Amino acid sequence: MYKLVKPGRVAALALIFFLVISVYLVFLYKLQIIEGERYYNQANELIKETRTVTAARGNILDRYGRILVSNKEAYNIKIDITKLFASEDPNSVILDLVEMVRGYGDDYTDDLPITLEPPFEYDPDMTEIQRTMLEAYFKDKGDALPANPTAVELMAYMRTRYEIDNSYSSEEMRLIAGVRYSINVRYAINTADYVFVQDASMGLIASIMENKLTGIEVSRAYVRNYNTEYAPHILGYVGLMTQEEFEKYSLLEYANDAYVGKDGIEYAFETDLHGKDGEVEETRNASGTILSTVYTKEPEPGNHIYLTIDSVLQEQTERILGSGIEYMRRNRATERAEGIARGDYDPEMKDEITGGAAVVVNVKTGEPLAIASYPTYDVSTIIEKYAELLKTPNAPLFNRALMGAYAPGSAFKPCTAISCLTEKIMDTETKVKCEGVFTRYAAEGYSPECWIWQQGYTHPEEDVVGALRDSCNYFFYTWGNEIGVDRLGEYAHKLGLGSKTGIELVETLGNMSNRANHSDYTGTEWRIGDTLQAAIGQSDSIFSPLQLAEYCAAIANGGTRHSASILKAIRNYDYSDKIYERKDEVMAVIDSPDYNWDAIHKGMHEVLNSPWNATNYLEWITCKWTCAGKTGTAQKGEGITNDGIFICYGPYRDPEIAICIVVERGGAGANTQFMAREIMDVYINIRSYSDSSEAEMALLR
Repeated sequence: MYKLVKPGRVAALALIFFLVISVYLVFLYKLQIIEGERYYNQANELIKETRTVTAARGNILDRYGRILVSNKEAYNIKIDITKLFASEDPNSVILDLVEMVRGYGDDYTDDLPITLEPPFEYDPDMTEIQRTMLEAYFKDKGDALPANPTAVELMAYMRTRYEIDNSYSSEEMRLIAGVRYSINVRYAINTADYVFVQDASMGLIASIMENKLTGIEVSRAYVRNYNTEYAPHILGYVGLMTQEEFEKYSLLEYANDAYVGKDGIEYAFETDLHGKDGEVEETRNASGTILSTVYTKEPEPGNHIYLTIDSVLQEQTERILGSGIEYMRRNRATERAEGIARGDYDPEMKDEITGGAAVVVNVKTGEPLAIASYPTYDVSTIIEKYAELLKTPNAPLFNRALMGAYAPGSAFKPCTAISCLTEKIMDTETKVKCEGVFTRYAAEGYSPECWIWQQGYTHPEEDVVGALRDSCNYFFYTWGNEIGVDRLGEYAHKLGLGSKTGIELVETLGNMSNRANHSDYTGTEWRIGDTLQAAIGQSDSIFSPLQLAEYCAAIANGGTRHSASILKAIRNYDYSDKIYERKDEVMAVIDSPDYNWDAIHKGMHEVLNSPWNATNYLEWITCKWTCAGKTGTAQKGEGITNDGIFICYGPYRDPEIAICIVVERGGAGANTQFMAREIMDVYINIRSYSDSSEAEMALLR
């Protein structure tokens, strides 16, 4: 009879089972008994690591304690390089990470300045930091790369260098190479550790935590939070240190991954805002779980900076400037269209309004209350859009209020007047009959005209008040010729023109026309005509809108010019201790009798309040304050529309603020005064509630 189960098979199966059990028991015995203690200790091994704790950066506030810039807690995603490259396929992990980041709309750090799609080319807009990194990478790789490799050659090298399989497309290869290059280049140049994603979204972080991706760490950090859309040119921004900055700030014990101020207040007061980093010792087990945290050095948050700026006035000044320039552009377009229709428009004329600035200062202290430049930009996105902003027409990054330099035109005439009165070259009763054409140097071939002569008229016999009211060039040619450009320059500098204002931000010095550097600006030798032109604000005199505003304030003050320092106060991190408080600083004084200043003030008063100046009179007659001012039309040269300059102060009897408006190719100063009038109205309204409801430097939330 056939047996289904044969004894031999059973015995063989039993033997195999016995051997498997024996092997299992031997390994189990070895694991738990012989090597059990070692594995137990390894599983419970504690790892201690010291890391830097970044100190919170100080806040930036306005004069009333309104927070303009603060910090917000953010989360950065970092790559543990050791774990990443210990994985089976690090390139696959990198590609998955990149696609995940893109899927959530976040940005990741890719420093490789090569286009993302073939044919690969170097980015023509690569930053200086990217260029420095690339050159360091070339140097580090030495002979492995050809001299001055093309983008295609570099990508071919990277495919081999980083073992990027041919199964990856060219686009995928570029994404992987970008991350690996960004990691690799940091070994060739002294810069911050690689941060894969800065300020990651919560959705991305949750997805990474859920998928437990290899070699990925999430760490807390601080990023700057802008509580205003305005004042970007004043506030500035922060970014990672460059090599040059590291050499500077490392002496102050900055971490190599520190963020530092790049422009504006962030740059000017970097050491006050930065604070001092701390250190923490973290204890982890083998799985990476943090078991304890001990601060070995407490971080010290940065100090808080109070500015002299009134953020409400700043906002309204920027709005008025921007909308005002756009209004002027629309009018210019209409004028252009009408000229084309008539057939008398010159298509070669450069008449596009390219930008402008507005500055408001406190007459009694010199404090800047608002500093606006147009066009402007969003400071919260400047890092991401920097290359784009560099190519944007009319240079929105350029701070016209501090760095722009403009001929003042007739706005300079009060300076000529007070210098001649003070030097007793003329007095307040001296009169001059306008002849239309100044012929004193006709023999030398130079006969400048008064502006009214071009309309077929002349001014009547006038004293200094009338000459300022009517802006008579002939009057100022006469006395400018007598005082000479050297003494004229001395008074201009005392009034703040062509001199440092005292502001802590980067500013242009400008230039008061003079013999010494005339050829540097014009390429021609000094001629007598340059003195006459300097007396009416032309020649090669160029000043910033801030200088012109402080000049106007000094005139309103009767010759006392104050510092334009923008720093109101500094307080420590918890606001309990006032480290610094602004004190008034007088920069210069023109000591001239009151009756001389009264004549200047009266002349500027009549500029805005005389019915003979109908345009100005109608603009200012309904203002709550009686104000004084001066228009300026700065000639740009043949074929270019004139700049429009306007300065004013108010109220007339007891001045509080001075305003300067500059519009590039604005045509005439009178065209721009409506913006100054609107700013004056805003200030009057703000003043009514600020004095009663808000105390300066109190923290407002």
